[in-house]
Amino acid sequence: MPYFDAASSAPLHPVARQALLASLDEGWADPSRLYREGRRARMLLDAAREAAAEAVGCRPDELVFTSSGTHAVHTGISGALAARRRVGRHLAVSAVEHSSVLHSAAAHEAAGGTTTQVAVDRAGRVDPAAFAAALREDTALACLQSANHEVGTEQPVAEIAQQCRAVGVPLLVDAAQSLGWGPVEGDWSLLAASAHKWGGPAGVGLLVVRKGVRFAAQGPADERESGRAAGFENLPAIVAAAASLRAVRAGVAGEAEKLRALVDRIRSAVPEVVPDVEVVGDPVRRLPHVVTFSCLYVDGEALLHELDRAGFSVSSGSSCTSSTLTPSHVLKAMGVLTEGNVRVSLPPGTAAADVDRFLEVLPGAVAGVRERLGAPVAASGPAGVESLVVDSLGKRCPIPVIELAKVIGDVPVGGTVTVLSDDEAARLDIPAWCGMRGQEYVGERPAERGVAYVVRRVS
Repeated sequence: MPYFDAASSAPLHPVARQALLASLDEGWADPSRLYREGRRARMLLDAAREAAAEAVGCRPDELVFTSSGTHAVHTGISGALAARRRVGRHLAVSAVEHSSVLHSAAAHEAAGGTTTQVAVDRAGRVDPAAFAAALREDTALACLQSANHEVGTEQPVAEIAQQCRAVGVPLLVDAAQSLGWGPVEGDWSLLAASAHKWGGPAGVGLLVVRKGVRFAAQGPADERESGRAAGFENLPAIVAAAASLRAVRAGVAGEAEKLRALVDRIRSAVPEVVPDVEVVGDPVRRLPHVVTFSCLYVDGEALLHELDRAGFSVSSGSSCTSSTLTPSHVLKAMGVLTEGNVRVSLPPGTAAADVDRFLEVLPGAVAGVRERLGAPVAASGPAGVESLVVDSLGKRCPIPVIELAKVIGDVPVGGTVTVLSDDEAARLDIPAWCGMRGQEYVGERPAERGVAYVVRRVS
């Protein structure tokens, strides 16, 4: 069964498995003790730290291991903000950061701080000039991911790090998605990553704080990991994480080239075999293994179940798969179609035959979901009604867009359709539908219940 969700968690690398088993026998003792078993454990921990630091491109004494990538992000942000409290309490982040960064920002605001979210373009990329404009005299910290976790778009980290350095603002980089593919370029100040993203075991993260960066770890003091990660080190998992990172990097060039070719095939083939699809994310400046697309008139959860039954494990940022029924904050910030969203992220070793079979299965899966939802097959004929109102209150994506598509042909060119909806996704998906189908999105206005979205027929 092809596993196509490596961006969530990559399969355990064979080297990680070997290192984990070996270190279970050798690394069980307390590395802070001076007896023989403790010294052996300390040697393993030091070797793992040196290997990880070499892969990151930092000094070993700048790197600590944490219990997860999320913990590394939370620790890095809280520690940097606390240390620079006299400078100010302003935090700058991009609008497409991982939820761990946004949760830290929310906690910062709840404690009296302020946050600026820098907008991105439709490819999900931050404009360096816009990011620089968000930096203020009271900015204590800036955060920017190296590559996006939902669409794979790479960010201009080196350029923004230079801008931050010029005004004395430390930059924390969330490198969880990219570190397995290579070091993060630029003069950044802090970096966080997560081992299970590159094929290491879950439960290991790393945090790097460059020498000279002001940092004050929050919470009760602990003597381990420079006081920045409390608790007994999970030494076997740490050793496995460092070993797998080194192994992954050794074959990264060939693997990246192979996966990029497979992703390019998916990017070009999906719009050809499935109608009404938007492929999102930067087509060039992106991770080699991630491709994301959204399908009109499709319930994301139903589509994922169809693909799962066909033997493919994929992910989605669609609000149709969310318990909160709100669109992915990444897709929302990009202003792209959210319904029927599918993220394919290929693990190392993916076979071309599996990608070919995915492209064979996908059209039928999408068509089946659309048929069950009653999606339009062809445009309706002309009619004489100048305007129509479609009541989609209480209905969730993709139903409001499906009902819009069914009736747009019932008004003449120049006529309007007003869709009443209380689904948050409609605010993104109706304008996206207009762009894809060549119709005019007039705008929205408050309604007695929900929101009224007005569309004018152009063709």
